[in-house]
Amino acid sequence: MELLQPLVQPYAWGSRHAIAELQGRPVPAPGPEAELWIGAHPSAPSGLERGGRPTRLDAVIAADPYAELGPGCVARFGPRLPFLLKLLSAERALSIQVHPSRAQAMAGFRTENERGLAPADPARNYRDDWPKPELLYALTPFEMAAGLLTPADAAGILRALAVEPLEPLAARLEDAPTPQALGEVFGTVLSWPEAGRAGLVADVLAACGRLAGQGGRYAGACAAAVRNAEDHPGDLGLIALLLMRHMVLQPGQAVFMPAGGLHGYLHGTGIELLANSDNVVRAGLTSKHIDVPELLKLLDPAVIVPVLSPEVLTDGIYWFDTPAAEFRLYVADLTGDAVTLPGAGPRILLCTEGAALLRGESGASVSLGRGGSCFVAAADGQACATGRARLFLASPGDLNPG
Repeated sequence: MELLQPLVQPYAWGSRHAIAELQGRPVPAPGPEAELWIGAHPSAPSGLERGGRPTRLDAVIAADPYAELGPGCVARFGPRLPFLLKLLSAERALSIQVHPSRAQAMAGFRTENERGLAPADPARNYRDDWPKPELLYALTPFEMAAGLLTPADAAGILRALAVEPLEPLAARLEDAPTPQALGEVFGTVLSWPEAGRAGLVADVLAACGRLAGQGGRYAGACAAAVRNAEDHPGDLGLIALLLMRHMVLQPGQAVFMPAGGLHGYLHGTGIELLANSDNVVRAGLTSKHIDVPELLKLLDPAVIVPVLSPEVLTDGIYWFDTPAAEFRLYVADLTGDAVTLPGAGPRILLCTEGAALLRGESGASVSLGRGGSCFVAAADGQACATGRARLFLASPGDLNPG
């Protein structure tokens, strides 16, 4: 049981306030801070001290995976921490993206290796052979686009825009209101001929300004497209965004992104828990590599991206039920008395309010203050916490093989 030193990812879309403020550093930070990675991902593993010496969590796990992860976790996922915990803070939009299933990730990773793409090549979609389901828990109101609209709603907003080149797409959805037709329309937008893109995006944004000003069912999505146009001028993703379900999560709500589920985070701060992967296939609203054909291969237009509310596990402890085997997220609100924390195998805890003392069955203990995080090894056994604090606990979701 050790305190962690997580790493900040300074992506351009990040906030200069949320992560620094949580960690007690001067605000604003010198530059954008998008994500705080808390875990053992090989590209940004958290640091820690073991035996009085500085090391990294991935190295500690590699040295003794059975003690750190537990036999059940190793049997289910191999000698690798199966999840990654993040604090994410978006000042500007992230890319429109999907993540692969396990089979798709394995196939894509193998193909890109056979093509000779270097591990850090910016043209890679698949940096490993893992899936990347993810859960986002809102700490602040969190604006996003998640999943596609129904065919009827997509046709409705295309009609409301009244942009002539898009009228055939609306008619197509009205004639064939199916997920397949919706996916084809989405692909048509993202593959629009180069010669007509600038004019189409300009006309759509003008229509969005009109609809946003009128209020009504399309106002939020249209306003989001207009806001993001300054950062991504001429980007077809601004039109694609309108075919997605626009929502604002309230603090305490979460959303689960399954494989094939289209999404784009627009603004807000939250806790993100995901399988320990970095596989992202992007379609727009980014300066990074875009691969529309590959995204359309992965996209499942029928996937529903569910909004989740916490379920009560016991007094003061909540959890979110998802089908992801790699992770499970718990929230513990401590009020002073000793509380036995849930979860087994490897666990990571992040304190966002107050302070807590953690003790393991092994006798190990650690004090965790606001902004602090720690790793609890499988060998530490069941963990107990005392204090007044809010803790986010990540653990494996399902240690049963198959």
